[in-house]
Amino acid sequence: MRISVIGTGYLGAVHAAGMAELGFDVVGVDIDAAKVESLNQGRMPFYEPNSDPLLDKHVGKGLRFTTDMAEIADADVHFVCVGTPQRKNSLAADMAFVNSSIDAMIPFLKDGSLVVGKSTVPVGTAEKLAERIEVATPESVSVELAWNPEFLREGFAVQDTLHPDRLVFGVNGDNAEGILREVYARAIGDDTPVVVTDLPTAELVKVAANSFLATKISFINAMAEICDVTGADVTALADAIGHDERIGRKFLNAGVGFGGGCLPKDIRAFSARASELGAGQSLAFLNEVDAINLRRREQVVNLVREHLGTLHGRRVAVLGAAFKPDSDDVRDSPALSIAGQLHLAGAQVSVYDPKAMPNAARIFPTLNYADSATEAIADAEAVLHLTEWPEFRELDPAVIGADVANKLMIDGRNLLDRDAYRQAGWTYVGLGRP
Repeated sequence: MRISVIGTGYLGAVHAAGMAELGFDVVGVDIDAAKVESLNQGRMPFYEPNSDPLLDKHVGKGLRFTTDMAEIADADVHFVCVGTPQRKNSLAADMAFVNSSIDAMIPFLKDGSLVVGKSTVPVGTAEKLAERIEVATPESVSVELAWNPEFLREGFAVQDTLHPDRLVFGVNGDNAEGILREVYARAIGDDTPVVVTDLPTAELVKVAANSFLATKISFINAMAEICDVTGADVTALADAIGHDERIGRKFLNAGVGFGGGCLPKDIRAFSARASELGAGQSLAFLNEVDAINLRRREQVVNLVREHLGTLHGRRVAVLGAAFKPDSDDVRDSPALSIAGQLHLAGAQVSVYDPKAMPNAARIFPTLNYADSATEAIADAEAVLHLTEWPEFRELDPAVIGADVANKLMIDGRNLLDRDAYRQAGWTYVGLGRP
């Protein structure tokens, strides 16, 4: 069986390498020639742990990348992995890349092939794409469409590709299900749960999961706001309610909130799609989930202003630029948003992140980017811990205290040792913690 992967961004590149690891001949297609060249040289165009060795292992040995869509002609299964960013001037998803990819594929689809959507799309998209394919292909060419949503976590994408915690197959018949079971035979053999459903349900799974996670994060951040005005400790609160097996402790870490290329745009697009379907009231709560999340960033800026009196001319060190550790992704990053807001308010901001600074500099070129955490911290009047890289937790508060102009630590992730910082003479400020 030969496989094509259309779109070699974060999802597509990892999926292509993963399919090669499973033993398939794979061709990845992208319109970005520089990205294709990097992939063919065995280098991912982004940082993701364990992905470069996997790519390098297979590229040129059953795995190749190209800008020529004609090279998919021999493939039996085509995975559509292009992005669906937030539309300009709207909360809805931009479907331009999905639609153009399908249109570009159609002339090269052979009889009996299967097109599999993995992109996160508004519910109802798959049926429209199936009709689009049927109308545009000759009567002698029969092509099926299925939906197989992705559940990759940045930082764990290789693991999630090769050892998924579940597989969802949105299909219209047994043939598509059989092909997908063959593709994922190894994972299924390892007892990965498989949910076989219709197309609209499969489309809803990813956005429903992300909406639930976003709601859980915003809930504990709302509790942090209550803790701030009552003197309660949100970390202890989360521990207590997390012991309830109906709730669980995961994703109950209060802080500066979520970001990245999925959760923020997915909940907005989901809410927008519900309104289009006449069911906007059902997801109205997601607007408040989004508002709470964005408010956390403002809270950190306000805390710096509160402790320093003014932001103009004050020296602030920001530890972190990526939206999460083990990633160089700065899309909708709380850390970078806070750094940018401080800079626009007149602060002198020095940022350090182990992996994300090149991407951050493309968005905020006027920020200062340090070569290390200690360089960023030097002479700072406030230090902000905003991305939970392990190296930031390993900083010795007594040692770095000698380098700063003012011992103020604002822990936007509530993960540093509060007692150790206070014993070293720091003013430690957590979010929702006394």
